[in-house]
This record gives sequence, C-alpha cells and structure tokens, in this order.
Amino acid sequence: MLSKRIIVCLDVREGRTTKGVRFQNNVDVGDPVEMAQQYYEEGTDELVFYDIGASPTHKDIMIDVVRSVARKIFIPFAVGGGLRSVEDMRRVLLAGADKVSIDTAAVRNPDLITEGARRFGSQCVVLGMQARRVGPSADIPSGYEVFIEAAATATGLDAVRWARQAEELGAGEICLNSIDADGTEDGYELAVTRMVSEAVSIPVIASGGAGTPEHLREVLTEGKADAALIASMVHYGKYSIAEMKNHLAEHGLPVRTDW
Repeated sequence: MLSKRIIVCLDVREGRTTKGVRFQNNVDVGDPVEMAQQYYEEGTDELVFYDIGASPTHKDIMIDVVRSVARKIFIPFAVGGGLRSVEDMRRVLLAGADKVSIDTAAVRNPDLITEGARRFGSQCVVLGMQARRVGPSADIPSGYEVFIEAAATATGLDAVRWARQAEELGAGEICLNSIDADGTEDGYELAVTRMVSEAVSIPVIASGGAGTPEHLREVLTEGKADAALIASMVHYGKYSIAEMKNHLAEHGLPVRTDW
C-alpha cells in the first residue's frame, strides 16, 4: 500500500500566510517561506501554497515566494491561485514548484487541464475543487456543488461529475476542499470525500476541517482519501507532524518516517 501523505497548506496574501474559516476573517499567521522550511524539517510530505489574493483580483501569482520556497525545501510542493493559462503554469514550475493547482480557471476553461497535462505531464496538474453541500437534485445528484472564485460563485456543477471529467481531461490529482468544513477544525467532510475517491482512479487529497490526528485517520480510511491537507493544526502549534504520523501508524496506516 502506498504511504498516506500529510500535506500542509499555506494560504498566502500579499506575501504573508493567512488563515480563515470558510474563506472569511483571515488573520496573519506568519512568513510563508519560514513556515515552509519549518514544516519541511518537521517531516511534512508535501506543501501547497494558494495565493488567495491572486484569483479574485486577477493579480499575478507570487513568483518571488515560489522561488524562495524552492531554495529552502526538498519535498514536492504545489502552487495555486491566479493561474489562468499554460504560460502561468510554466512560470510557476520554472520558479521551482513541482505541481500547479487550478480551480476557477479549470471550470471556466476545462481545456486548460488537458493543455497543462500535455505540456508538463498529468503528475504536475492538480484540480482544486471547492464543494458545498446543497442537497441532491437532478442537476447535483451527489448533493455537493462546485463553487469557484474563493467559494463565492456557484457553478451548477456536481462535484463527483466534475471530478470524473477532470480525470478524463488529464488531471493527475484532485484536491477536494469542503467549504462547509473549511477552517472549522470539526473534521473532514467524509461523505463527499468518499464519493469522489470512489469515482476516480487518481489520488484525492482531502481538505477542510482537520482539527485532530483522529480526523486524519478518519478521512484516510472512511473517506478513502490518499492524502490529508492540514493548516490550523500546525499553524497554531496544536499538533506536530510527528504526532499525526505516529497516530496514523498506530492505526495501521503506512506513513513516511524517514525525515
């Protein structure tokens, strides 16, 4: 069995890491480059950076931060937010990122997934998805709708259908964030994570709601996710990466321990 991954997420705005709840009331929690190095040294498997100020304002992606991080860490890291073209992807990858995450731009232009995968390989293209519980309907049979633009705009897309389509278009991974659970620390949204994980053959990263190591175990087993995204748990010093990995290992889940 492949090792389960713990991925630390850093939301960056104006060069600083911030944290909010359900995409609101963000507060400054530190310097993203310093935090990236700390989490790398503590044993996180991967990192992901979202430039949360780029997409809504149509600003350029934080290339300077990407370059600085690439000089400090030696684990895979992805960058998302404000990527609207293959050229944007190229710039981020050349700056040192290993993957790009596309969300709003992928919904507006699904061909961007295919173009990115053809140019850089599917392993470099992560579909970011923001899903909100709306209840089952003819158009949204799973009961979870995809939202874009920092979860502000409904798309009418069913989360499971969009995940399948993204895989067919060439996405190599899906990062599925629950808008309802985001930042609450009450646990991941297991239902939608399990539905998406069962619907696709590419890895699924669960995001939104992590508050304890047990929440990670739940989403990696009951939710059938391949990786768990965390933020508040480490940003506020509540748990160490080692504590989380020890908890997972004690429950029989394979984790990387060679850091």
